[in-house]
Amino acid sequence: MIAHELPVAGWEAQLALRVERRDGRSVLAHNLHRGPLRLQKALYPEGERVCHGIVVHPPAGVAGGDRLTLQAEIGAGAHALLTTPGAGKWYRSNGPRARQTLHFELGPGAVLEWLPQESIVFDAARADLDCSVQLAAGAVYLGMEILCLGRTGSGERFTRGDLRLATEIRREGRTLWLEQAAIAGGGALLHSPAGLAGQPVCGSFLAVAEGLGRSHLDACRSVEAQAGTGAVSLLPDLLVARYLGASAAAARAYFTAVWDMLRLPLVGLPASTPRIWNT
Repeated sequence: MIAHELPVAGWEAQLALRVERRDGRSVLAHNLHRGPLRLQKALYPEGERVCHGIVVHPPAGVAGGDRLTLQAEIGAGAHALLTTPGAGKWYRSNGPRARQTLHFELGPGAVLEWLPQESIVFDAARADLDCSVQLAAGAVYLGMEILCLGRTGSGERFTRGDLRLATEIRREGRTLWLEQAAIAGGGALLHSPAGLAGQPVCGSFLAVAEGLGRSHLDACRSVEAQAGTGAVSLLPDLLVARYLGASAAAARAYFTAVWDMLRLPLVGLPASTPRIWNT
């Protein structure tokens, strides 16, 4: 995008993907982008059954007024794993809000694993993070989100600004999960024992699959966070793991261990950590 195309209010970036199953392979059949949001390439570290992809936002950070939209359609029987090359950064804003919209649609028997690295929310950021997942019969969704409120490495905390979160998951028109949150910089929720209890890092791991049961819950509850606190609960066809603590690395390690417990029984493959996480 050349300089005179830059929107006055910020970047408008869109990425639309479709993964299809063809002759036993999961292939990238559609890859359309507009603005600074790209899929680096399709990768097959586990063989042709699973299409791995790295979603890249070249500016590296999201400023006030920026709007990022990621759409991914996973066709019947296809399997995709999407991640990011590093932590996302949400910069401070003097007024305009930034927005990220995720829309995932899974066909019958499809699998999508959305495993981005953590989002670092700078002090005074103003942002909306929305995620919508639509599943057909037999589809499996595994999704992770880790939030760092403030640049904790430099001692920064989230004292100004606000963050709005919304996640909706539906299967064949039936709502399985609907969650909304509003986190105000410096607000009572950050310090309340019923909120974040003074901890700057929080996160969720959602597993959606038909037939989730007590054995899956017990396996995930056997996982302990290296630092901070992890907890797991089970709803019909939905397992939710939460993390609260001071370390994004500990949050990722905890969710990776939960993912390891679930991936083999739910999709028939052991967990395969994206190589980009090690760079």
